[in-house]
Amino acid sequence: MEDRAAPSLAETQPLGTYQPTEPDPPRAPAPTRPEPEPAAGKPKQRVRRLLARILKLALAMMVITELAAVSFIWFTPPRTAYMLQTGGPIAYEYVSLNHISRYVIAAAVAHEDQQLGTRVGAFSLDEFRDRAVAYLQGKEDPSGSTVPQQLVKNIFLWPDPNALRKGLEAGLATEFSLTLTPQRIMELYLNYAQFGPKLYGICAASWYYFGEPPWHMSEHQAAQLMGVLPLPTLVTRSAEGGIYLGPGVHPKVWDYVNGAANVWVPQQIEGLGGWKAAVATIGIGDTASDHAAERGTANPDGCGSYPESVLDLLRQQGIALDRSGNPAPLGG
Repeated sequence: MEDRAAPSLAETQPLGTYQPTEPDPPRAPAPTRPEPEPAAGKPKQRVRRLLARILKLALAMMVITELAAVSFIWFTPPRTAYMLQTGGPIAYEYVSLNHISRYVIAAAVAHEDQQLGTRVGAFSLDEFRDRAVAYLQGKEDPSGSTVPQQLVKNIFLWPDPNALRKGLEAGLATEFSLTLTPQRIMELYLNYAQFGPKLYGICAASWYYFGEPPWHMSEHQAAQLMGVLPLPTLVTRSAEGGIYLGPGVHPKVWDYVNGAANVWVPQQIEGLGGWKAAVATIGIGDTASDHAAERGTANPDGCGSYPESVLDLLRQQGIALDRSGNPAPLGG
């Protein structure tokens, strides 16, 4: 028997009934995945991350400022930011609070910051709010900076009173006030305050203007120096000694120095109960004379003779010196 091939599809269907196989229908394009909508929580996450970074920065600043404040319990830098910004040589020498006239300390408390020894912190919240509002409105400062604020500005910052400096000043001043005693703050303040062009600190100022050590200044001299603080770069020394208030003096210098010496400081000290009561507000109950035995050439913090930097400044200004190299005595 012959093998027979299997019939084709055409042979198994009646003639005329063959239908070709239809091709597969075209495939629909694959659906595109829609772009995911931003998660509702992402802006909140960004805000939380930003707040976390701000918090970390604030904590780091607090640690740094606190370390700086603690260091000033013992450390007294020979130069401050203000001194460095002055440029060139300056007249300056450190002196211990023990060797500063209590008249000077009383005048500084009365004129600059009567709440230094009684306030918690560098300023009251009401004062801070009033100063912030005045600054934002472009008005004059209604109360002025406290001693801790002036101190940290002199040590670390710059003269321009912009918002950044004011914020840093507030934080640093608070750390200093909560870390240092009022006596230490006053000691640093009087040592770093500017009392004339290129003239810094009470030691240099007392010798430069009055030809005597800071423990020997009178009430009138101490009050005069408080009037120098607002405009130190405009103040000059009289040729014969003292603060120049003669013809041609800047009118504000005349007003401030005379006003402080003859009106404001005496009235403010009287309102505090006298100079002894004024210095008692920051915990001082002795006098500079009680520390006389500590003075001498062996004591670098005594300011017992003309600082060489003051003599250099006098020479630059053409002030005549005697055979010992010192200026003529006041009034001589």
